[in-house]
Amino acid sequence: MTKSRNDEAITMQSVAIAAGVSPMTVSNTFRYPERVQEETRRRVLTIAAELGYVPNHAAGNLASGQSRVIGAVIPSIKNSSFYNYVRGMQDRVASQGYQLILKLADTVSQEAAAIRTFVGLRVAGVALVGDEHEVDALTLLRKTGVPVVESWVYNNPFDMAVGYSTADATHAITSLLIEAGRQRIGFVGYDGDVSRRYTERVPVFRRCVESAGLDSHRIVLVDQADGFSAGAKALEGLCAIDPDIDAIVCPTDIVAAGVLFECGRRGWKVPDRLAVAGWGDYEIASEITPGITTIQPHSYEMGQRAMTLIVERASGIDRRGVSHDTGFQVVRRESV
Repeated sequence: MTKSRNDEAITMQSVAIAAGVSPMTVSNTFRYPERVQEETRRRVLTIAAELGYVPNHAAGNLASGQSRVIGAVIPSIKNSSFYNYVRGMQDRVASQGYQLILKLADTVSQEAAAIRTFVGLRVAGVALVGDEHEVDALTLLRKTGVPVVESWVYNNPFDMAVGYSTADATHAITSLLIEAGRQRIGFVGYDGDVSRRYTERVPVFRRCVESAGLDSHRIVLVDQADGFSAGAKALEGLCAIDPDIDAIVCPTDIVAAGVLFECGRRGWKVPDRLAVAGWGDYEIASEITPGITTIQPHSYEMGQRAMTLIVERASGIDRRGVSHDTGFQVVRRESV
């Protein structure tokens, strides 16, 4: 049944004839899969694969005036939170007949370059992480009118936003330590040019412990690039401030795991000698011993909701100015 591409050009009509369906059914299979019955969709996809047919998205975009591609920029794929966020985006766009293009950007300048690429590709929308961007990139997005979702934040969106309050999460995890009877709580932040998602946690921590009548001076900053080793450096720095420190709030579960490793080297029992809280609910948080008490962002839902907002905009529903709070959960494990 199959033919070489060199012998005959494979078209949508070719697939339709081979599958015994209309060309419109073939088109909907790739563009609007929800409109096609499951059995028919599977048959069309099987025939298309056998024939070597791939739809020309560029031609389809020109004909319809609407792109079926969404661009997303993320700062990292190192942790499971961003992995779940991307998986949520991918699952949602696939169910809607869209395609997702992913770009990594560690800096705002790299993000701006990715935005220019996406605008050049005439994508249906762009998903960004955070709300700190180059002015020129925002100007370009504003002038072109490309729908934009800022994820992991939800206040004062440039266009649309989906995320949760890191201030509320900081208050929740710090309050948990206070309720557990900890009196000498330390806080670990990141040094240098880092996102507000990290820097805004410090003043919230201070207010929370001070409102409980506790001292708030036990704060150290570590390099975000240090990974697990940042935990040892953080514990050393906090012990220099207060050798009797009894709890630590870490910026990520990676740093928290590093603290646990250092406690092991020192012979400290967790949480008896030191309670440790992380952030992100990475895979290591549940696999390490003791398990890490942490903040769990609803990252999969965040990814799904971000894509939904863009698809709705593409379908003509006005979602400009919408901020969707996906919330968070405090997951308590054995480290507290």
